Amino acid sequence: MKWYVARRLAWAVVATFLVLSLTFGLMAASPDPQASAYVAQQVQSGGDFQDARDTYETARGRDRPLWVQYREYMVGMLTLDWGWSETRSQPVTAAIAEALPYSVMYATPAVLFATVFGVALGLYSAVNRNSLRDYAASSFAFFGVSIPDFWFGILLILVFGSWLGWIPVYFRADVPWFSLENARQLVAPTLVVALSSLAGEMRFSRATALEYVNAEFVKAAKAKGAGGWRRVTRHVFRPALVPLSTILVGDILNIVLVSSYLVEVVFGIPGLGQLSYRAILQQDVALVLGTVLVPTFVAIVGNLCQDIAYTALDPRIDYGERR
Repeated sequence: MKWYVARRLAWAVVATFLVLSLTFGLMAASPDPQASAYVAQQVQSGGDFQDARDTYETARGRDRPLWVQYREYMVGMLTLDWGWSETRSQPVTAAIAEALPYSVMYATPAVLFATVFGVALGLYSAVNRNSLRDYAASSFAFFGVSIPDFWFGILLILVFGSWLGWIPVYFRADVPWFSLENARQLVAPTLVVALSSLAGEMRFSRATALEYVNAEFVKAAKAKGAGGWRRVTRHVFRPALVPLSTILVGDILNIVLVSSYLVEVVFGIPGLGQLSYRAILQQDVALVLGTVLVPTFVAIVGNLCQDIAYTALDPRIDYGERR
């Protein structure tokens, strides 16, 4: 097991290196709108085009060879010197540290809510298979999967924000974090993120639990007098927990990589998704690479913890002979 974890950590470093290298290459090959705007402004003021271009590239450090820029950036990543954000006029690490808590504020309750209620609803649906309650739960799951996050978020703002006035229309970052006002403005984005994740976990947990509902050991437990709650929690949920754990990391990545961009732009939350979105539009290379590193780290560490958790959930799984 120790050797397996060591090899996984080594591959984690390689994967992070490849992702950062690919992102750096894509951003280096992309046009820089700030450069065009700066050069155009200098030319209109009577300056020379080539001098303005050279001045901008020198200020941004682009007058050096590309491999030098790449080497210096990789060294900075190791030393937590992730560069300087030109658009925000602050270090990249400071910009991420300011934005990350806003993403955590709605992502954490969304993941917890979706995991607990999604799995519980899936188990309930599997136990009551082909009943009216099963059809109702399945319909809810299909609704959650089908509805687009951005459209659902806009609908909540219009109905509960503009028409009813139950939630703020615009997210305010100046309110105290541990206050009722902040809780009210986090209800809608948490619900939007949790709905799609809850629906996915409900469907997956139902399909997984159906494999064990009519298993022989469950029938034997029922014959011995085990109640319905005990059969579901001890004999159905426990073996189903191993495959269910695989979607937890996927849900977290879905929130970080996809939902955060859509939800934070719609609701105006100054979190990591909106920070990365604006950095991409403004061609802020250092900030883009920094925001890419965070979900990359979450994905790699999450998958490592997931594989290690397998052995705790199912002792029959042994990594000693894996290559």
